[in-house]
Amino acid sequence: MTKANIRIQDAASYRLDEIYHHTLNRWGMQQADRYITGLFDAFNGIADHRTLSRPVPAEFGIEGYFFRYERHFVYWRWLSNGDIGIVTILHERMHQIDRFREDFGV
Repeated sequence: MTKANIRIQDAASYRLDEIYHHTLNRWGMQQADRYITGLFDAFNGIADHRTLSRPVPAEFGIEGYFFRYERHFVYWRWLSNGDIGIVTILHERMHQIDRFREDFGV
């Protein structure tokens, strides 16, 4: 079985940039690099279940999954070609519902 590729979708790419720059400005390059590297390690653990995810609640009407990485929630879904699409990454203090719907295109 081939390993699923990780595809960073537009909203997630934007959020990764925000996270990196915020962390860089607040805590420095070493911490920013560590945090982003940790996120990518978590992304790479999705397919082989090293990163435990839960389904997005049915009331959202969206097929997808999420997991928590430190202070962020990562939302992802299986793409039609079998790859993993990282949809968005939201800080625990963000208003989850509005951002979530916006990033999923709902």
